[in-house]
Amino acid sequence: MKEGLLDILCCPDCGGDLNLLKAKITTNEIEEGELRCKGCGDAYPIIRSIPRFVPPENYASNFGFQWNRFLKTQLDSHTGKPIARDRFLIRINCHPTELDGWMVLDVGCGAGRYAEVALSMGARLVAVDYSSAVDACWQNLRPYSHLNVVQADICHLPFKPSSFEFVYCFGVLQHTPDVEKAFMALPVQLVSGGRLSVDVYAKLFLNSIWPKYWLRLFTKGVPADRLFPWVLSLVKFLFPVSIAIGRIPYIGHKLRYVIPVANYEGIFPLAMEQLREWAVLDTFDMLSPLHDHPQSANTLRKWFQQAGMQDVQVFRPEFIVGRGIKP
Repeated sequence: MKEGLLDILCCPDCGGDLNLLKAKITTNEIEEGELRCKGCGDAYPIIRSIPRFVPPENYASNFGFQWNRFLKTQLDSHTGKPIARDRFLIRINCHPTELDGWMVLDVGCGAGRYAEVALSMGARLVAVDYSSAVDACWQNLRPYSHLNVVQADICHLPFKPSSFEFVYCFGVLQHTPDVEKAFMALPVQLVSGGRLSVDVYAKLFLNSIWPKYWLRLFTKGVPADRLFPWVLSLVKFLFPVSIAIGRIPYIGHKLRYVIPVANYEGIFPLAMEQLREWAVLDTFDMLSPLHDHPQSANTLRKWFQQAGMQDVQVFRPEFIVGRGIKP
């Protein structure tokens, strides 16, 4: 972490200021040390340049496994395609040059898929994740001089209120134990006039017949080292079936959803080997999380309004996206 991050960090429990102790500092990077609250006395370690405000093992451990194993799979710099950039721009509703110099918070950064995009646009970025995915994010993006990575809980973020000009949270809220509580933790992080953008899985009747949710009755929360080999076998046998069904004229792109593996042929411009790798990654991503709570557009709009956000927009490019401005 950079020394400047100390200006906005606080104790996630009591909000107290933090003292830096036992610091090992190399070229403006605090690589090791301890943060101790001046108020309640709680201590938090800095390990491999990342302040850690949560225990190593938690409900998101499978995500940590996932992003450390698929370290670069979904990064635009790895695929050579602007897949993350395009999705990011659809969600944020601002010109890329607007982020230049902004303080930006990425909540649920994973391996840094969207963090890479924000950093490339000039953002001064703090990337947060609950899981050990923070290590993957740091490994991928550490050359960026305006990056800090923090391991923390979305519902107990260790930042002083009104520290950021833009907060985004993509692919995360539905995987928290209390989606509304997680959402409500975000607006307080914004300065006046700051922007918030989030997305959630859509709550649809079709979810009840989607094989993903049948299988999740047996797979959710299964330890990653046990579930992952099974997912590999599932994709090995069913991905070719999904590809074949998806190529049926007119109806194939819909019928392939009866096969419980991710298939992005015709959606993302990836080579077949990349499509297969993404299939393993996102099939694991579908089946492994302990929590998966889709939400309706009306519910998301209500949360923005309850938080006092203005210029609220809720729409559905794929997931349900909501965005607004803090008055």
